[in-house]
Amino acid sequence: QVQLVESGGGLVQAGGSLRLSCAVSGIRFKISAVYWYRQAPGKQRELVATINSGLVTNYADSVKGRFTISKDDARNMVFLQMHGLNAEDTAVYYCYSPGPTQSWTYGDYWGQGTQVTVSS
Repeated sequence: QVQLVESGGGLVQAGGSLRLSCAVSGIRFKISAVYWYRQAPGKQRELVATINSGLVTNYADSVKGRFTISKDDARNMVFLQMHGLNAEDTAVYYCYSPGPTQSWTYGDYWGQGTQVTVSS
């Protein structure tokens, strides 16, 4: 069974920082890409950051220079360090991976999300 469990969200003042964590199980983590998405109220879900098996990272233009994604293969965890937060960063943040699973199945594996609220 694939599980992605996010944590670390909360309420922070504008200009502050948060570190989100995603604990992953049930996939071949070392060879899997992992993504962070976010969805603000009334808006479509958007891709925030990605990291692949080679630890190559990509970021949305809106978060470049402020957010950093990292992957800990020893602990099967992915992190999103966020600095310089502003009101536009308020959203539910989701962890996602396409796999593969231990049985080499690819799919859409999502976490339940963690709320980030930035107060101005």
